[in-house]
Amino acid sequence: MSALNASPKLKSDLVNSIPSLRAFAVSLCGNPDRADDLVQETLVKAWSNLHSFIEGTNLAAWLFTILRNIYYSEYRKRRREVPDPDGIHAAKLASAPSQSGHMDFLDVQAALQTLPTDQREALILVGASGLSYEEAAEICGCAVGTMKSRVNRARNRLVELLNIGSGDDFRSDDKTQIDVSGGQRMARAGND
Repeated sequence: MSALNASPKLKSDLVNSIPSLRAFAVSLCGNPDRADDLVQETLVKAWSNLHSFIEGTNLAAWLFTILRNIYYSEYRKRRREVPDPDGIHAAKLASAPSQSGHMDFLDVQAALQTLPTDQREALILVGASGLSYEEAAEICGCAVGTMKSRVNRARNRLVELLNIGSGDDFRSDDKTQIDVSGGQRMARAGND
């Protein structure tokens, strides 16, 4: 199938997958602007290789795999870049948030970045993106038991890092919803 002959449902499914792809991209790179670029690169690559996608199979898993591969390819290239260890340049870009819910979201995002990469991506795929353990294991190329273990260790570490007893310890507003106790969504921020 070529991209021009793609069914309307497939086109719609591609568009509907953008928020989940963006959440996964942000969790991997920790930068919303870079995450947008990753999602765009993923969609361009998926669109140009649509002929290799078999309709009726798991589109989300295919897209997450493409995004993950792009991220790690670029990560290997960027390892040679000069880091910003003191955060001087990054501090110039930061602005103070105005909502407590947004602050909670930032705390979760920062805590996620301290997790080992394999645990972070497992938690985002299963906890935030709503994929099954089997689908996440397929994307990451590991056993289902390994995926379950990574998610469990990541959740436990987040509870430690954030000093919470359960997801109920967070304040909730209409923009942020946080659930580290194993629900379908771990962190979701609304449009600010």
